[in-house]
Amino acid sequence: MTQEITAPPPPPPVRDWVPPEIDGPGFDPLLAELMREGPLTRIRLPHGEGWAWLATRYEDVRAITNDPRFGRAEVTRRQVTRLAPHFKPRPGSLAFADQPDHNRLRRAFAGAFTVGAMKRLRPRAQELLDPLVDRLVAQGPPADLIATVLEPFPLAVVSEVMGVPEEDRERVHAWTRQIISTSGGAEAAERAKAGLYGWITERIRAGRADGGDGGDGGQGGVLSMLGAAVGRGELSEEEAIGVAGPLQIGGEAVTHNCGQMLFLLLTRPELMAHLRGVLDRPAGRDAALEELLRWISHRSTVGLARIALEDVELAGRTIAAGEPVYVSYLAANRDPEIFPDPEGIDLTRDPNPHLAFGNGPHFCTGAVLARLQTDLLVTTLLERLPGLRLAVPAEQVPWRRRTMIRGPEALPAAW
Repeated sequence: MTQEITAPPPPPPVRDWVPPEIDGPGFDPLLAELMREGPLTRIRLPHGEGWAWLATRYEDVRAITNDPRFGRAEVTRRQVTRLAPHFKPRPGSLAFADQPDHNRLRRAFAGAFTVGAMKRLRPRAQELLDPLVDRLVAQGPPADLIATVLEPFPLAVVSEVMGVPEEDRERVHAWTRQIISTSGGAEAAERAKAGLYGWITERIRAGRADGGDGGDGGQGGVLSMLGAAVGRGELSEEEAIGVAGPLQIGGEAVTHNCGQMLFLLLTRPELMAHLRGVLDRPAGRDAALEELLRWISHRSTVGLARIALEDVELAGRTIAAGEPVYVSYLAANRDPEIFPDPEGIDLTRDPNPHLAFGNGPHFCTGAVLARLQTDLLVTTLLERLPGLRLAVPAEQVPWRRRTMIRGPEALPAAW
């Protein structure tokens, strides 16, 4: 008897994925199609070369992001298909480090982002937020919540954590704003990066010289911690600088995630009513904010790729060694196998094992900090502005264009 050999399924077609310009927090329709076609599809993004696998199912996303057979370091040596037009990963970047380098780099500053450290930070963060809201109230409506509160607050908090001296914060904030801004063009952004990274280099060297205590015997922040790690030989100076830059710039996500959350609250009265009803109940408030984190579309398309370091069998397919793979946390957060009624917003959802902050070794370093800032921003604005509402029709709220992180460009509000 002749044994029949089952041929492997043909590879799925390569789909071009150009992110649509969506006015509002709506889900990318092409990503929804890819989810239906999945669980593994193939995509080509606007820049880079070739195609990449895309995983959209929750369990596959978790498997890939926890599997050391998929690495990030190799991405820095190739022109993988990508959304970003320019790809210049800095040496020592935590985002592209594989084990054991990833843990070594993260260990140097992990103590600054623990739950305990964030509890100690909370009163100081509130002190940074209150004057911004005071000025907003004194100015009176209408006002842009992004420009007045949602952008400056995360920048101030991250500077506190990083250990940016008061006298340097204005110029550091100016550089950061230019880097994350969609205006000014590539040249202005590159000048700002040169300024910021030059300043970071000086602070790292100062931290190395004073042993990481800021030079005054106190806690000098992450920059001093990194400098001290360089002094101990745990990191190279290049690695410390590569780690520090993205941490300093990282407030952008909080700004735009909170912008999307507030837009939802201001356009869906039932959500606003529920959240106002649980403002003084931490568990209920946390559940509501976690569901908003699950539901909003944090980014356009996908983040950073991984490369298969050997052949891997997944979801009935063979991902060959050398092939790039993307995961979609947005799609995973809408997987009906994990989240009943995934398109709906259930502010009491429990359990809610969303992947808004990623998964595996590259789980977001600042997740606890981001949650702290989100809680403070939403709670403080709703408490201080009981009549908070949009100052323009919802369809007139401008949304960011040609960006990797989605959110309203401005949020005109009245109260």
